Amino acid sequence: MSEQDNHPSTKARSGASKEPVKICNVCGDLRNEPGKKELLNSHKSMENKKPIKRHEALKPLSRDHHHGLLLCWKLRQGFKFQVEPRRMKKYTNWFKTKYLYPHFEAEEEFVFPVLEEEDPMVKKALAEHRRLRRLFDDESEITKSLSLIEEELDAHIRFEERILFNEVQKIASPKEFEEIEKRHHAVPFSDDLWEDHFWEQKKK
Repeated sequence: MSEQDNHPSTKARSGASKEPVKICNVCGDLRNEPGKKELLNSHKSMENKKPIKRHEALKPLSRDHHHGLLLCWKLRQGFKFQVEPRRMKKYTNWFKTKYLYPHFEAEEEFVFPVLEEEDPMVKKALAEHRRLRRLFDDESEITKSLSLIEEELDAHIRFEERILFNEVQKIASPKEFEEIEKRHHAVPFSDDLWEDHFWEQKKK
């Protein structure tokens, strides 16, 4: 067996198909797990030719971004399949409470302070957080808000991953990274118990 065959990025998962495991350069998640293949093409645009070597302290937040992009994809699928908006709204309400808003709070409390308070990138990120909170909380124009969430959350995540997080990673001190790791504890993502998979096309 060659050295390449033992590399974790090419080794097949035990008990699964022989398809090589594909690791996301942005967040480190498996790329060919069920439900994630469809995200592959949109996620590629977040990757440079050289993989982003994200600091360990920021990896949990980057994984959150991965799941945020997956939410955007699910909404796109919902619109494609003409799903009743209330079904999608129930899912986004659950997602925002359990994952998105805690993620925003962690960034605002632990990550953004690494940069200057008046930094244009911080101002932009905070403004987008406020805007996204309003869209997620909207109960009057659900279809419009869901459509805007799909577009604006996607763009926000890409801005943070491509620009803001890279700048934080450049200037953060070891002590600041240690503080982020110590104080932020990511919640492992799972929607396995969510029964209404509106993003999956029903078999005829």
